[in-house]
Amino acid sequence: MTDKPFDLNIHTARLLMQEPFFAALSRRIDKIKTDAIPTAGVRVNPSTAQFELMYNPKFMGALKEEHVKGVLMHEFYHLIFEHVTTRKPADGIRLIDNIAMDLSINGIREMKGKIPCESSPGPIMEGHNEPMKGVVPGEGKFKDLPPDQTYEWYLEQLKKMQDEAKQNGQPDPFGEEDKFDSHDGFGEGGGNEAANEIAKERLKEAIRKAAEEADKANNWGSISQSMKQDIRDRLKTQVDWRKMLRYFVRTSQRADKRSTPRRLNKRFPKVHPGKRVRRQAKIAISIDQSGSVDDAMLIAFYSELDNLAQFAEFTVIPFDTRVAEEKVYVWKKGERRKAERVLCGGTCFDAPTRYVNERKFDGHIILTDMCAPKPTSSKCQRMWMTTTDHMNHPYFSTNEVVVAIDKK
Repeated sequence: MTDKPFDLNIHTARLLMQEPFFAALSRRIDKIKTDAIPTAGVRVNPSTAQFELMYNPKFMGALKEEHVKGVLMHEFYHLIFEHVTTRKPADGIRLIDNIAMDLSINGIREMKGKIPCESSPGPIMEGHNEPMKGVVPGEGKFKDLPPDQTYEWYLEQLKKMQDEAKQNGQPDPFGEEDKFDSHDGFGEGGGNEAANEIAKERLKEAIRKAAEEADKANNWGSISQSMKQDIRDRLKTQVDWRKMLRYFVRTSQRADKRSTPRRLNKRFPKVHPGKRVRRQAKIAISIDQSGSVDDAMLIAFYSELDNLAQFAEFTVIPFDTRVAEEKVYVWKKGERRKAERVLCGGTCFDAPTRYVNERKFDGHIILTDMCAPKPTSSKCQRMWMTTTDHMNHPYFSTNEVVVAIDKK
């Protein structure tokens, strides 16, 4: 491997000219340069609930130009195919899963010639004597496997190959295979299922916007018609908005430290009082009361807030073009509330945003149809909840999390 400097921005710019869909998706995925992994990989960052591409610059810098593009496309396909989250095995990624996932990507038509393989090997990595090669259907140990199959299909075939080797008294046939990329940390989300849910929603929105850009330019690059349809079909899947709502509330919690003589100070016992940390979240819930927001949305939202009130306190803020301050109330922990409508005018998001910005809140959730101009920025983290139709056709664009409420 060489030590030549590697600038990922140069390669993503080239990707823009050749693969518009992947370039648009790339702009919406965080990139982390690191030597903690030998090659490259994607994961859910457990702190930010964002998907990120991690890459070793020495490895990437040693690749041929066409292979750099192939690596980027390969990692983005892991995201598109939901290998990082929905289809990730519950007991974690094993080597055989790693190989099956990579076969499902490297075997599709648009990846041909873009991956280091027998005919076009990659660099010799540190600690290895052989050039780096990705697993490809139709090559090497996988010469009898056809292309264009799913991860699950390849997994079953690989298990059969393992069983056959075991019956013949042979070692595991895949012990040295697939050093192409790293699947460590796939979908880890810090072990938090809700973090994965919110990351999945953000990713789905990023893929949707990339698809819209490709459609607008009438240029998807090398992506086939069947793959376009597959991507569009995946955008129709539902994400559990209730898990995302709970995750938002928990990540908005802050520490409230208070002195207490009943707790010993570890550094100065019996000299200074100890500190007791209480975790609490002060959340603003702005309810769009305009006539275009239907009662079913209100009922679904209030129902989930009823469950969330078990561990958090909310300030409910009804609004349309103004905040109905006389109707603002605190939904205390453990209380039960029913949905109610107190206004029925137009919509202005600046009104609740100003109300929240002028007070101390940890998070701001807005239930709305999003049919109004983009508001001023929020001083605390803000999340939008709306219907699937309004999420797909918003009046304004935002980088903040937008979640579709399933009213069923």
